[in-house]
Amino acid sequence: MNVHKTFFQKSPWTWKEMIKLLLLVLVVVPIFIEHLLKGYLSDLLHNNLYSGTLTGLIMAVLFMSGLYLLAIRPNHLSWSEVGLRRFPTYYWRAIVGWTVVLIGVSIAMLVLMEMLLGVGSDNSKTDSLQSRMTLLHFLIGFVSAAIISPLYEEIFYRGFLYRFIRSKYGILAGLLCSSFIFMIVHIPTFNTLPITFVSGLVFAWTYEKSGSIIPAMIIHGSFNGIAIILTALG
Repeated sequence: MNVHKTFFQKSPWTWKEMIKLLLLVLVVVPIFIEHLLKGYLSDLLHNNLYSGTLTGLIMAVLFMSGLYLLAIRPNHLSWSEVGLRRFPTYYWRAIVGWTVVLIGVSIAMLVLMEMLLGVGSDNSKTDSLQSRMTLLHFLIGFVSAAIISPLYEEIFYRGFLYRFIRSKYGILAGLLCSSFIFMIVHIPTFNTLPITFVSGLVFAWTYEKSGSIIPAMIIHGSFNGIAIILTALG
């Protein structure tokens, strides 16, 4: 049997760990971190980019700490169980291919949404970066979007969440459910939610095919990094 299929057919976690971590991601983080703490930091720093980046760092620490303390350490597991493992060298071709596909599909979706719904690509994050464009601000935005977010989001949403749902209900359910949750946690950036959902599908699929979340991290980071560069140039 294919080693990847064997890996995904069983999960070392139960609904107990899943419910605790979903409460952290869907309740604790949105209310206490993204709303209350971010609001406080915005008032304190008077800069949405700084407050957003600091909030993202705190979220990354919470996500990884919660995953380790609730799902990995109690079960005496290693981080390889959430996909931090090597992938075949030949899969680099797929990484490049999926990155190009994701960029193309995202552009097409943005054009369609603007034509049909009058919805543009700008949001509070892009406005914050463009309003005070300096080299320091660009670097802060780039590191946050292209390095920090892909690391912790792929470990949690694909490494843990996708594998759990996939092991219980199959590939399709894993793809759809993990991508849907990944999408709703990106509210209130409503204009990019469809792209976030499609991105989640791509990231989960590469995890499924390679047995590693590292390809998804690379695609995710490349996609976000290109978006930051285009925002800076715009």
